[in-house]
Amino acid sequence: MATIHVARDGTNIGTFSIEEVREGLRIGRFLPSDMAWEAGMPDWRPLSQVMAERPAAATPASGVTGTNALPVAPFASSSGAAASGGGLPWEHREQLGMFKAYCDTVSMVLTKPGEAFAMMKTEGDMTGPMLFALIGGSAGLIVCFLLQIALQSIGVMGSGRNAIADMFGMGIGIFLLIVLVPVLIIVGMFLGSGILHLCLMIVGGAKKPFETTFRVVCFSSGSTYLLAMIPFCGGMIAGVWNIVLECIGLARAHETDTGKAVLAVLLPVIVCCGGAMLLAILGGFSALSLFPRH
Repeated sequence: MATIHVARDGTNIGTFSIEEVREGLRIGRFLPSDMAWEAGMPDWRPLSQVMAERPAAATPASGVTGTNALPVAPFASSSGAAASGGGLPWEHREQLGMFKAYCDTVSMVLTKPGEAFAMMKTEGDMTGPMLFALIGGSAGLIVCFLLQIALQSIGVMGSGRNAIADMFGMGIGIFLLIVLVPVLIIVGMFLGSGILHLCLMIVGGAKKPFETTFRVVCFSSGSTYLLAMIPFCGGMIAGVWNIVLECIGLARAHETDTGKAVLAVLLPVIVCCGGAMLLAILGGFSALSLFPRH
């Protein structure tokens, strides 16, 4: 009887029959991101990918479960894409717990974005992805803000005086951090997703509804905003990597060409730069017209 070894975070869960694995995925006992190995496989692969290659016919359950030691095999992730729609760890946070689900999702999105966004559910609800973006965005921006204040106060950045505290006082500063940052993140997620989805429609790459784009933006931002905590260059790293993740995420989630996804992400920048150049040219002609002709 064929059995599959299942592991999570490098720890063996047990050995299960094909039918037990199917049922475990259905009820949330197993996650699509869990790793699987069976006899004849050269390495460990995502469970969702292994099960997607299985025939639809049910295999009788052997009733064999356990925690036997893992057979000797390299614990390496396959480069192939996982089956779509299984859901990220964050979408199974009721079974995993919020902290573990968040950390596992951040790790997967930052290090294996192709697999993560292929696994992401494209529809379902918008509250969960927004909560994910709020957690990562608020933590990253608030820590970045406080770090800048600390560096400024010791003279590493700027004058050594806290301009924000001088102008508004500590009470206003706390209000801005605790209240306005989450509000700005929520507005930014909806506004940014709307613009991005419109651009994707313009280039002909929007194969799924707005919610799919919204989910890509939330999971990308909720992961990359944490990089803003890195002193000095964190904001730049977060911005660049967020663009890369959005390109990959749109291509995988919308099942469209990578070129269209990249064009959709860069289209607002192209339009803004083109508009700035046009204004500069018009300004130059206007300035020349002020000089008298001889």
